[in-house]
Amino acid sequence: MDDAIGKIGIWTFQLDHVSVAEGRDAMAELEDLGYGAVWIPEAVGRDPLVQAALLLEGGSTITLATGIASLWARDAMAMAAGQKTVDTAYPRRFLLGIGVSHQPMVERVRGQEYVKPFSAMGAYLDAMDRAPYFALQPEVAGRRVLAALGPKMLGLARDRSAGAHPYFVPPEHTAFAREVLGDGPLLAPEQAVIIETDPERARALARAHMAIYLGLPNYANNVKRFGFTDDDLADGGSDKLVDAIVAWGDIDAVVARVRQHQDAGADHVCVQVLNDSPGSLPRAAWRELAAALID
Repeated sequence: MDDAIGKIGIWTFQLDHVSVAEGRDAMAELEDLGYGAVWIPEAVGRDPLVQAALLLEGGSTITLATGIASLWARDAMAMAAGQKTVDTAYPRRFLLGIGVSHQPMVERVRGQEYVKPFSAMGAYLDAMDRAPYFALQPEVAGRRVLAALGPKMLGLARDRSAGAHPYFVPPEHTAFAREVLGDGPLLAPEQAVIIETDPERARALARAHMAIYLGLPNYANNVKRFGFTDDDLADGGSDKLVDAIVAWGDIDAVVARVRQHQDAGADHVCVQVLNDSPGSLPRAAWRELAAALID
């Protein structure tokens, strides 16, 4: 386990939709609230390594983690150099999460060929490890985790990184991942949450969030490992699947889901608060969750 990031973090794409100044202010507040890390994605928004360097200025101890930086977005030498650059400026406060993304994103959006993701990741890590870097070295070696769902990628995360960052997973996957990782490696699953007690409203917001992910084979195939079927994935997701992926209800219900991940072996849970306004940071919910989750 990486004690530097604590037990609870915030996963958010919303920082892409606000100014850098507002993002830095949010980082300062999240640090004051006791969150150990903020996780940001890479898709079609800001560059996550640049964003990390900009946002870290907003705090003094909180970690910024990429969840995830895509190996298809930059070559291994550029990724290694980017990590070391951020690590030099903010020692022990950057965690590089690397992932293989998804075939539709890589081929339709980036115009690249998505080939053998497991082999591609292994080769990429090899290339990162041997990449030349003729600049001031960081004070301490950088940390990396892998986006991992299946047993092969989880095994690679165990053997070649500090641990795994699974996304779009129920607590049953956390137990499965811990079994593959064994004791020691960091396990930091993401958990989407909605503080809303009306089932119809909560599930509608959850389905809007889940829509893109249900069309991505990596996620669809992964949930099928845990008893879900094609029928569960159809028409926006069955209630059973929606409730397994997105925790909704009052604050106690949301906290209970986070505790399920912890009981299943998670070291750090990345809480993603969903709302119906991507351009508005859910700061009130972040405060409420901090009071309930952070000792």
